[in-house]
Parts: sequence; C-alpha cells; structure tokens
Amino acid sequence: MAKTKTENTEVEEVKEEKKKAKSGDYDAASIDVLEGLEAVRKRPGMYIGSTGPRGLHHLVYEIVDNSVDEALAGFCKHIEVTINTDHSVTVVDDGRGIPIDIVAKTGKSGVETVFTVLHAGGKFGGGVYKVSGGLHGVGASVVNALSETLEVEVYRDNKVHRQIYKRGKAEGGLEVIGSTDKRGTKVTFWPDDLIFHDFNEDGERLQIHMEWDVLATRLREMSFLNKGLCIVLTDKRSDKTETYHYEGGIASYVEYINNTRTPMHKPPIYFEQMRDDVVVEVALQWTDIYAESIYSFVNNINTHDGGTHLTGFRNALTRVVNEYARKANLVKEADANFTGEDVREGLTAIISVKVSEPQFEGQTKERLGNREVQGITQSIVSEKLSDWLELNPKGSKDIVNKAIQARSAREAAHKAKILVRRQSALENSSLPGKLADCSDRDPEKCEIYLVEGDSAGGSAKQGRNRSFQAILPLRGKILNVERVQPARIYENAEVQAMIQALGLSVKEEDEDGGKSTGLLRPNSENHDLSKLRYHKVIIMTDADVDGSHIRTLLLTFFFRYARPLVLNGYVYIAQPPLYKVEKGKRVEYCYNEHKLEAVMAELGEKAIIQRFKGLGEMMPEQLWETTMNPETRTLKQVTIEDASEADHTFDLLMGEAVAPRREFIEQNAHMVGNLDV
Repeated sequence: MAKTKTENTEVEEVKEEKKKAKSGDYDAASIDVLEGLEAVRKRPGMYIGSTGPRGLHHLVYEIVDNSVDEALAGFCKHIEVTINTDHSVTVVDDGRGIPIDIVAKTGKSGVETVFTVLHAGGKFGGGVYKVSGGLHGVGASVVNALSETLEVEVYRDNKVHRQIYKRGKAEGGLEVIGSTDKRGTKVTFWPDDLIFHDFNEDGERLQIHMEWDVLATRLREMSFLNKGLCIVLTDKRSDKTETYHYEGGIASYVEYINNTRTPMHKPPIYFEQMRDDVVVEVALQWTDIYAESIYSFVNNINTHDGGTHLTGFRNALTRVVNEYARKANLVKEADANFTGEDVREGLTAIISVKVSEPQFEGQTKERLGNREVQGITQSIVSEKLSDWLELNPKGSKDIVNKAIQARSAREAAHKAKILVRRQSALENSSLPGKLADCSDRDPEKCEIYLVEGDSAGGSAKQGRNRSFQAILPLRGKILNVERVQPARIYENAEVQAMIQALGLSVKEEDEDGGKSTGLLRPNSENHDLSKLRYHKVIIMTDADVDGSHIRTLLLTFFFRYARPLVLNGYVYIAQPPLYKVEKGKRVEYCYNEHKLEAVMAELGEKAIIQRFKGLGEMMPEQLWETTMNPETRTLKQVTIEDASEADHTFDLLMGEAVAPRREFIEQNAHMVGNLDV
C-alpha cells in the first residue's frame, strides 16, 4: 500500500537532517545531544518510513551505515552482518569502537548516549568524520527504540564492554565482561514484534522477517561504493553466506550492471581525483543497448534526483565527445552536434562524490545542491575523459559511431512521431479509438485500466464506473521495448495507444538544460507529468503464464520509458480473484490458494469451486465487485526499491542474452512470472 503524503514528508524531513553533518574528534566530548527519543516508538514511520518489510530492513541499514562511516574515515575494513536463527540481526565491524567514557551533557557513557538519545553521535563536532552517510546520530537510537532487545559490545582499550537495552531503555550500565585485542563494535538487535508487522490480502496480520535478497542488494551496493571494504552477509536460518568485496569499487559496479550486455570497450573507464576537498570518483562504459543507466551518489547516499554532480558529469560528457568526434574527423563538418541523449545511449555510469557538507534540495531531498561540486565534477570529467579518448582511438571511434547511430534513430523516431500526429489529426482525435475514456477530467481522480484482450476489455467497460474509470484494451503481447531502438516504440500500435491515452510527453528542456527532442527516451526522467491524464494506471491481466508475460512487458515499458510514473506511485497491478466458491446463497471470492483452503475448510466439501481462467470469463458485475470497486478491490502499487538492481534485472530477463537469463530462472523459479518492481 502507498504511504500517505504526510508520512512521506516526515520521512524526508528526517533524511534532510541526516545529510547535514559536520565533523568532530571521536571521543565522548564529541557526542552532542540535540533532542530526546520519546517520539520514536510512538511514530516509527517518521524515522524509518514504515513498520512493514521496508522499515524492518531499514534497521539493519542504519547500523551498517555507522560501520560504513568508520570505513569512510579510514578505520574499518571488515563488516559482518548475520541473520540469526531467532531472526535477530548481528552487525560487527573492526572500526574504532564507540566511545565508552562519560558524555558531559548526558552524564551517561558514550555508548548509552548514542543508543538512547536521538541526534547524539560523533558527527556534530569538528574532525571525526570528513564525510558520512548515516542519519547522523539518529540511526542507533532509533534501532534501539524499535527493538524488543538490543545488545551492544564495544571492543576498545583491550577490553570488551557490554550493555543491554529493552525497548530503548538501558538494563543496567556499561560493564566490562572480558579482555580482547580486537577493536570495533558488535550490535545485536531483536526487532519488536509489537512494532513490525504486515498484512495479507485478507487483512490478516503477518509476522515479518529479514529477507536475504533485500539485504544482499543493499550490502552489495555499499561494498561497490567503498572500494576495498569487505562485507560478509550470513543467514544462519539457511546456512547461506556471501562475501562482497570489490577492489575495483564502482568500476566493478559498472561491470556488474553490464554483465548481461555487450561492452564496446573493456575495462570500464575509471578515475578518481580530489579537488578543493571534494572527491570525484567516476566509472563509465558504453554497451550495445539503447537505454542509459546512470546512477549518482553523495557520501554513499543514492541521489535519485541527481543534482550538481550529475549535471557537471553530463555537461562534460556531451562536450568532450562532440569535441573528439570533430577533432578525429569522425563526423562531417556540416553535421549538427550530438545531443546529450545521443552521447548517453547505451552508457552505464556511476558518479560517486564525497562532500564534507552536502546541501540537498528538492521535494525528496535527494538532489545535491552544492554549486561548487558542478564545476569541480565537470572539470575533472573533462580532463580524464579527454585523455582516455586520445589514448584509446579504437574504443573512441566505436563510442562516436554509437552516438551517430543514436542520432539517426532519434531523427527516425521524430519522423515517426510526426506521422502519428498527422494520422491523429486526420481522425479528428488525439486519443486511440479503442479507449473508453471517463467523463471526469481531473487526473488526480481518474484511473485507467490497461486490460489484456478485447473480451476482458468488454467486461471491464460494462462493469466500470464511467465517471472516473477509463479502459484501454490491449491486443496480444505488446512490444518488448528492451530489445528495440527507441524509434520502434512510435511504430508499434499498442505502445502508441498507451502513449496517447496516458498523455505521456517530455518537457521542453532536456535534462541538461538544452532544447528537448520531444521524444520519450529509455531511462529518461524528463517527463512532463502536468499532461498526464490519469494518476492511477492499473495493469489488469489474466492470472496465467501469458498474463504474467504481458504484465512483465508492460512493466518493462513503464520502467524504461515512463519511469517517473512509477517513481510518483502512479502504476498499480490489479488483483483479480482466482476462485469463486458457492454454497447455497453464500458466495466467496478467493485471491490465493491460502484463502481457498480457509474457505473450503469453513464451507465443507459440497461447496462449488469455479476457477477463473481469464478476466473474460467474469461477468461485468463480478469484475466490478472483485477487482475494480475502490471499496473492495486490492491493488499492488509498483515501486522501485533500487533502480540499479531493477535495471540489471530487467536487462537480464528481457534483454538479448540467453545464458544469464536461464541461470537466473533456474535460481529464482519462484519469482518468474511474478515480476513486480
């Protein structure tokens, strides 16, 4: 379910506080206290986003972030994260260890202050952490407040110090329990079942536990972003262990994303340089695909909305490639310059900067605003990329030829788009003829169902509420946009119908501030959402293999060509029932096997079961009652937890490479046919 706007706002306000750190000497005197802890258990969503699976895993990230900050400071090389058999989690690092002496402002030890006082930590004074990425004194205390039990051990001064907490309150003081030659911190916490829970489709409360795949994705990313840092993830519930250790850092990250693509040059271009206390680290590699995959980070924080570092990178990239192409006589003198989109087609890049005092802006507080970083990044990228192009003529020629092909495809797409517009004008309508539109014109109130087939479309049209529900039937399986040039999407009737019906368009200015080409481009986020006609786009397909394939094809289109719709929470998946159970006058609809078993146990063997093989088998009234009525339906909101991992997965499942896809399917058979981003 989607979070409320109020809850999202509260979470982002905390994120902004998290990112405004200063540095300090790492002893008890450096631990400053800003406010109390009393609100955390009362309003956990404000600090961790939710009390469902996402919030549960966030607890691990907060403890790990503190260890990673020690790595950024140069004192930590090894982090171990263990999911224990009792579903507690242990995080151990070899950093300096939390200070154990008394903090003057609290009268408590440094350890107890860090774990019991909100906004208390070593990131508020001068000199401890030049850069950091945690919640700056919020993380440890929030995890403690939301844990039934938390135990911390500090290895410092040749002694083992331990303290235990119950729901945020210390159970006794910090005690010495032994001696050691190790250093670092060990934290074990048991998430509070009173706080963390989820609900199934029937509204029943479920107990939730840590998921391996979720933690593995995040920890792998942290290891990529911190060259040489070793992170070991162990799950004692299944005796599974993986080690993430990449001496290549973000260059290895680029290779990981591109392992299902054909690179145009090897290895990735990589450089790192410090200028005016800003560290700029960049890895990039062009491939044979059409989408661009560019991800930016500041102090290990994923800046989803980009910012000055990304703008500096893009500006340098476009200028340098254009200059090299002309200098090497690879383009004609009369030819126009490449656009930024031409140059970035097929590019995978990671831009990671380290800034001592990052300033964030924008609604989501995930856009870097430091103006000086743009110039620094642009200058470093220009110098290093120019050098690489000069020293690698074969790879450089291939990159320029790729941009030439992209420009030709862009011009072809522009012609195709104009042709579609002319055809629409002749038909006296800019909307597809098969669209059954709604009467309301307020996008916030309107929703559109993308329905598989004419039969299901007919039932949906008859069963809908015409005032706010629109229906667009789609014939067959739509184009797999992962495997075709961008121009092809304007030639495909079903994709073009979606573009017209939804009102998908781009802004007049492109993402570099220049004039936009006016075309939808893969992985671009330069959409004009003010022209969007519906704020709920609902994918409704049959609950079979073909329906799952069509749903995945549609999700691929939205991820590649309409990602802002997903990021803004506009894309949903309908949940039609699988069974209808009747006994006498009682009728029950079951959305899964578990519900069917429960209903049959209650009604007995004489109940009649009807299995819905497709939406077209349902009467309009049934479709409305079970799947389309806002009062009774269940919708899954499509979200992107990790864009780079989703990028990699879509490319693996929907791209050209067969062997990696076969291996993925064999290892993740339970996921195939149920790909929700």
